Amino acid sequence: MTFLVGENCIKCKLTDCVEVCPVDCFYEGPNMLVIHPDECIDCALCEPECPIDAIFSEDEIPKGQEQFMEINAELADIWPNITEQKDALPDSDDWREVTNKIDYLER
Repeated sequence: MTFLVGENCIKCKLTDCVEVCPVDCFYEGPNMLVIHPDECIDCALCEPECPIDAIFSEDEIPKGQEQFMEINAELADIWPNITEQKDALPDSDDWREVTNKIDYLER
């Protein structure tokens, strides 16, 4: 089993989760993070660190976000690895409560 980053992360990209990951399985895109499913060891350390509840176990993916399993796998092979916390995106607070953000995902 693996964890994945869902839609809430888009345009927020808060990186509180990356430093607790013991296997460095987070990857950073322009406006979102993803988890590499082949590297995740299902330790669950990242899930409570996410202040916007964007991280889910693959067996607890919210309805309508199933596509993020594939998105995480695809983009983790393309984007660079991230292991240290960074500043949030400048307008991340404006996007925290926004839903249906898939169209804003920058690949």
